[in-house]
Amino acid sequence: MMHETLAVPPGFARHFRQSPLTDPWEPLYSRKTEDAVILGLVAEAAHTNSRGFVHGGLISALADNAMGLSCARCLGDGASLVTVNLTLDFLGTARTGQWLEFATIFVKAGGTLSFAQAFVTADGEPCARANAVFRVVKRAA
Repeated sequence: MMHETLAVPPGFARHFRQSPLTDPWEPLYSRKTEDAVILGLVAEAAHTNSRGFVHGGLISALADNAMGLSCARCLGDGASLVTVNLTLDFLGTARTGQWLEFATIFVKAGGTLSFAQAFVTADGEPCARANAVFRVVKRAA
């Protein structure tokens, strides 16, 4: 296992939110901006498929996560959302040792539906782009 903290860019800290899905992918990192949550990780062997590329399922799940958290940030951090639609275009590959960054670049947050777009990079090179629609779920009082 590599010493991941050496490759983590400034401004990123251990991700503030865990889930059973992402637990095996730890450590994950995040950086909050005024209207987005940017996720990142150092790709390791556990993140790859049998061909040695970072698995598309991991990229999809973390892009979905980054966009949903960014929509929630724009709506107010207490907002709850569920994914209605998620599309991904794979633009390149990512390999072990690379820094993967999931940056939400567009959010249109609404009362019922929210829309987001993200770009995923591997060491700064385009890896994927994602679009998502989220349903805003009202929490019980």
